[in-house]
Amino acid sequence: MTDTLLRAVTGRRFLVSAWPWRGFAYSATTALAAGLLWLVLAVPLTPLISAAVLLHAGRTSGYLIVAACLGLIGVGLLALLGPQLALSLARAERWRLRLAGDTPPPPGRRGALYTDPATWRAVAYMVLLGVVGPLWLGVLGIVGLLVVSTPVSVEHRISVADSLLGIVARAGGGLLLIPALLYLTALFGGAHAALARMLLYPERSEELVEVARSRTRLVHAFDAERLRIERDLHDIAQQRLVALTMQIGMARLDLPPSSPAAAAMDAAHEQAKTLMAELRNLIRGISPRTLRELGLRAAVEELAAASCLEVRVDVASARLPAEVEAVAYAAISEALANAVKHAAASEVTVTVRRAAERLVVEVRDEGGGGADPGRGSGLTGLADRAAAAGGRLLMSSPPGGPTILRVELPCAS
Repeated sequence: MTDTLLRAVTGRRFLVSAWPWRGFAYSATTALAAGLLWLVLAVPLTPLISAAVLLHAGRTSGYLIVAACLGLIGVGLLALLGPQLALSLARAERWRLRLAGDTPPPPGRRGALYTDPATWRAVAYMVLLGVVGPLWLGVLGIVGLLVVSTPVSVEHRISVADSLLGIVARAGGGLLLIPALLYLTALFGGAHAALARMLLYPERSEELVEVARSRTRLVHAFDAERLRIERDLHDIAQQRLVALTMQIGMARLDLPPSSPAAAAMDAAHEQAKTLMAELRNLIRGISPRTLRELGLRAAVEELAAASCLEVRVDVASARLPAEVEAVAYAAISEALANAVKHAAASEVTVTVRRAAERLVVEVRDEGGGGADPGRGSGLTGLADRAAAAGGRLLMSSPPGGPTILRVELPCAS
């Protein structure tokens, strides 16, 4: 669905929609706004123009003093009135932009008058309207006069005896040229509206920056919580499970080997040892000590050794920032797990290299391909973690393979 005037011009149903009249209304109000702007700017500009005339007229000290005073008055009035006038103009323009598009108006200024970027964006738009607006409106007016005068010139070329034919020619020419005028009006108005949006709508990017910062804080909080869980499991749950396993083993020694109780204690002892091994693997998956203490290469080699696949590792041994290593390790771990579960691969290659200021992690398996990130939350969560770290996740998995998972992360020296 068309949502801006500039896009509507290229549509097939432009002339039978409301867009031509919205474009005409926007252009007409642009001319009115430019005229009012110059009327208000006449107050601070008059002293500046007078100062320039005095400097050109005479070179005596009296002229120079008067010109300097007038210049200071003009500059002071511009400094006092300019930002407020620009913000008022920006508010009016945001309301007018509804004629040229369906985008809702963004929030206004949030900070101090002279330090908020929104103020100077509004000043830039005021300059645009004051300089560019009258120019293109003048061009549009000239084109409109040519459109109106063309049927008249056609009529003058027809003899008086053919007056009826002249009337028909004038009417037909006018009807044919009206759509051209509507297209030109909408085109110029849409271009002006696009420039206005570019200057007055960067608040959206500021909101996106704040969202990205909030997501980064959430990821950091999640990592800190994972570390706390890992410490609690390692220092409390695992130690208690070890003590329980030892107690079961000691109690088993006091029972006759052939008694039913001894068989039950043997089964309980084996289950406790199995649970301890599973808990150890769980702790290692939450926050690998190898990654924290020895770095990414050692952690990836440990993953490769534990995998049932043939994994070739090509990872530099240099240490990296902890956040970057954590995201890279998570990507490799997720890719290896997917290769075991879904790809039916027999060989996986893990490559980690630094390129300029970025770390590139690539995991390639020779499985059947056809991986779909939408079928699970693992890759989606990994993409969110990469985005929160300022990077991105790319994946190629055509049917028949191979599947390539690529993560790019910023990694400054």
